[in-house]
Amino acid sequence: MKASEIRDLSTQELNEKLADLKQELFNLRFQHAINQLDNPMRMKAVKRDIARVKTFIRKQESSEE
Repeated sequence: MKASEIRDLSTQELNEKLADLKQELFNLRFQHAINQLDNPMRMKAVKRDIARVKTFIRKQESSEE
């Protein structure tokens, strides 16, 4: 997910996206634990997406104040 895509989302949509990404990371960790993960680099990408979403959520919160 690119930053330009995240920038266009509302706070509610960002929170939903964050929940989806956390669920995906959980599933990836579970697959990794039982050695069924095809692409281990996907975990790294999901973690970065979570960080991007959290950054934009925080940025929107600080701009509202």
